Amino acid sequence: MTAKSDTTMVGVVLVTHGAFGEALLGAAEMVMGKQENCLAVGIDVDKSVDETMEAVRNAIQSVENGKGVVALTDLFGGSPTTMSLSLMKSENMEVITGVNLPMLVSTLQSRSMKLHALAEKAKEAGQQGIKVAGAMLRKKAAK
Repeated sequence: MTAKSDTTMVGVVLVTHGAFGEALLGAAEMVMGKQENCLAVGIDVDKSVDETMEAVRNAIQSVENGKGVVALTDLFGGSPTTMSLSLMKSENMEVITGVNLPMLVSTLQSRSMKLHALAEKAKEAGQQGIKVAGAMLRKKAAK
């Protein structure tokens, strides 16, 4: 995890169940190299809600540099999403659910965009990254 250094990019925080976000960030950094202003916070059932909320808030505030923060969460309706959404009133941020590696890579590559445009681009990348690869190959072979 790396915090502030580049002041021209939207910050990114992965808020997920357990260590999923940290592992996903590690995979993205394997592809793209080390990322600045990007953190992962895992929701741990052994910690109190207040303690976890504070960790999420601290992560968001530590990567905010005036362009806003994208919170990428794993499951719509889950605690990571609910906690992130509750911070939208006080923080300049957008919450995108269903994080996957294509979504994260696209987000990290496009952080110079405006916050809401970046959120839309991330959503599209996440959706486009889901394929039934075997069906695509079978369709191609049938031609």
